[in-house]
Amino acid sequence: MFGPGIRYLARRALVLGIFVAFGITIIRQLAAVFNIAVPTWILACVSTAGVPLYTALRANLRQLHNRREAAKLGARDGLRDVFDEVGPVVNVRPLWADIVVTICPEHIKLILSTDFNNYVKGQEFQYGMSSVLGTGVFNSDGEMWKFHRSLSRPYFSRDRISHFDTFDRHADQVISLIKQRMKTGHAIDFQDLIGRFTMDSATEFLFGSCVNSLHAGIPFPHNAALPLSESGPAKGQVATAFAAAFNESMLHVANRARFGWAWPLLEMWTDKTTAPMRIVSAYIDPIIRDAVEKKKLAKSLALDTEMTDIKFEEGTTLLDELLNVTSDPKVLKDETYGFLSGKDTTQWTITVIMYFLAMYPQFLTRLREEILQHVGPTRRPTYDDIRDMKFLRAVINETMRLYPSVCSLTLKCRQCINATTWPSPDPDDERPIYIPAGVQTPYSVFMMQRRKDLWGPDAEEFDPDRWLDERLKKYLLTNSFQFLPFNAGPRICLGQQFAYNEMSFVIIRLLQSFASVSLDLGAFPPGARPPVEWATQAEGRKAVDKFHPKMHLTMYSQSGMWLKMTEAENA
Repeated sequence: MFGPGIRYLARRALVLGIFVAFGITIIRQLAAVFNIAVPTWILACVSTAGVPLYTALRANLRQLHNRREAAKLGARDGLRDVFDEVGPVVNVRPLWADIVVTICPEHIKLILSTDFNNYVKGQEFQYGMSSVLGTGVFNSDGEMWKFHRSLSRPYFSRDRISHFDTFDRHADQVISLIKQRMKTGHAIDFQDLIGRFTMDSATEFLFGSCVNSLHAGIPFPHNAALPLSESGPAKGQVATAFAAAFNESMLHVANRARFGWAWPLLEMWTDKTTAPMRIVSAYIDPIIRDAVEKKKLAKSLALDTEMTDIKFEEGTTLLDELLNVTSDPKVLKDETYGFLSGKDTTQWTITVIMYFLAMYPQFLTRLREEILQHVGPTRRPTYDDIRDMKFLRAVINETMRLYPSVCSLTLKCRQCINATTWPSPDPDDERPIYIPAGVQTPYSVFMMQRRKDLWGPDAEEFDPDRWLDERLKKYLLTNSFQFLPFNAGPRICLGQQFAYNEMSFVIIRLLQSFASVSLDLGAFPPGARPPVEWATQAEGRKAVDKFHPKMHLTMYSQSGMWLKMTEAENA
């Protein structure tokens, strides 16, 4: 099996070969006319230069065409500077390809909603993601996307009490592990711990089979006085390998999205996702195979008893829900893998919530008071409890505003099918912005949700009260598309309410058990701390934040989020 790079070059060899052959022919004809001997090395150089010459020629011809079309529409083309200098839209051209980046809510609304059918993820993006996400709902367009969306929608269209049972069981494990670690006097990597929680919860509600990553040993900080280690049972070690393999595969597809059309050249001989996905499939395939066989048996029994429309009972897994529609193993894998990848978004948000509560203890105190008032010190929260806790929702929203989990431009990107125009955000130049056909149109939720003209002069500050006071009406309610942690329009996240429930449940259980949270800066490896120059910033999050945010498909804190917690007296 050839690697992606070889296949990529093979698909383009004919066109490039014709271009190179044409160039060599012209040189030989001119040499014959002027009776000049052309050395072989010149022909070799022409052949080698053929690829960049061909690419540059195509790019320049495309740019000329776009300028002419923009002129016909009375639009402008080619915004090329940074956001701070020219406003919320820029046109960058890496490797001669136009990419129009926006942080303007009106443009994002066009992309996600009002002109939805004119924007797709596109074949280039789908090809890079396909070895992990297949053709599932997160990696498809058109009719295929509608098909996969219809498969999963029923599962997320109603609340299921079984989800809270799952959350509670795994939250108890998390709390127990934190208490054990605090007794040693060392910090705990909360990012790693909550990632295990979301992995165990996700595999259980997706497949009905928990990977049990919380059973594996959890890491100690680099500055632990002794070479401490913890080991779990064999199944815990298997879970660690599974989680690591899935995370590695997601990192590889993130790099592909980042490099765009050129990514196959970085994987010339080997598909980098093959090895980690083999580990993931070794765990998932038997589960899917057994579920398919059980479904076939159920149908067989239904026919025998003249029950022609047998359904799995309420409260079962997503896999069970999908099996009511299809028994195709590939479809089942593609769909569940997509939702499994979503566990990282919840992991990140819960991690940063606890970081902010450590940085702003006044908000932790208020949140604990609300939790104790509505739920008490030990009772398990209900749906009604979570719905009525306004400050908890404000804390979650404020966290997702400042640090949305999915903020990569490569993921927040669509490809424009037909040429169109966007309204101008510049009051001094009302001409619309020309968007050529085929252009990539990524949008930055991260930057949009920190714009001071959209959120006020304190946009960079962590202040949950902005969701409760007059600022909510003044800023957010004027344009709902300026807050998009779960996307919007037809492709809005199906698991939005599920995520809110999961995050709320975990935060409540944690603050029932722990009265305070603090950041242990010494536990962060030296290379994982924010660059020294960040502290010299005059304003913004860089000037105050104590961790180093990084990003693959989702955001994460480099080398973890090391916290200490004080156990509540009534826990």
